[in-house]
Amino acid sequence: MTILAFDMGGTAVKYGVLTNQGELLEKGKFATPDNLDELIRLLVEVKTTYDYSFQGVAFSCPGAVNNETGIIGGASAIPYIHHFPFRQLLEEKLALPVTMENDANCAALAEVWLGAAKDKQDIIFMILGTGVGGSVIRDGKVHHGANLHGGEFGYMLMDQEGHTLSDLGTVVNAAKRIGEQLVPVEEIDGVRAFELRDEGNLIATEELKTMFYYLARSIFNLQYALDPELVVIGGAVSERAGFIEELNSYVVEVKASVPIAKIRPTVVGCEFGNDANLIGATAFHLA
Repeated sequence: MTILAFDMGGTAVKYGVLTNQGELLEKGKFATPDNLDELIRLLVEVKTTYDYSFQGVAFSCPGAVNNETGIIGGASAIPYIHHFPFRQLLEEKLALPVTMENDANCAALAEVWLGAAKDKQDIIFMILGTGVGGSVIRDGKVHHGANLHGGEFGYMLMDQEGHTLSDLGTVVNAAKRIGEQLVPVEEIDGVRAFELRDEGNLIATEELKTMFYYLARSIFNLQYALDPELVVIGGAVSERAGFIEELNSYVVEVKASVPIAKIRPTVVGCEFGNDANLIGATAFHLA
């Protein structure tokens, strides 16, 4: 049996045909349309393109996804999928059982099913991008929380000035601060931020040190709040050579500052990249 999976993004909708063992048989993508009718037309077109006997359709979506009600709360770059029974509409148009899960939760489920956290039951999955998102997996299942905000680590306050983990714990925002302090002011990205540090730039050195410290501090706090088996790090920066090792060195320093603390968080990088949400959406559907 096969599953048709869709990963809904603000720029593109990725899709794939997967087996119930998570093998990706086919994949493609189309540009995310600006209206619901066109989205539905394209989804149906993708389904009819393939000559498979689909067991169902699995969606990875942005926002506060409630598979039970079929409604996606919150907001995202695809505003027209929110605040109405979206899943029920999809089932009607695609004529198959449909499941929906949040995109960060899908990425985490992919790692638990077949990736870096395979066979683990309790993990924290952190996605480092413009902000810090992620997922909490408890007993092998997504912990959604009372308000569907489980895993929104970026909101955590890090200092008395009101800075959040998203402010201080991402290379995107570290790079922005570096650029604002350079003379002349320069717009730089995360790759350039590390290059400047490697070249001996003191501003880049301090800002990246700040980033690693607060990220490590948050991981230490989450370890003692939730006691996971693993902390899995995703996002493009996690693929940088040496990033996970450097982050782990900061975790060791933070732990050492609390002599009573005996548990060292186990921090690893994710295994899946662009296909993670398709794989995780399929895992959720099968579960």
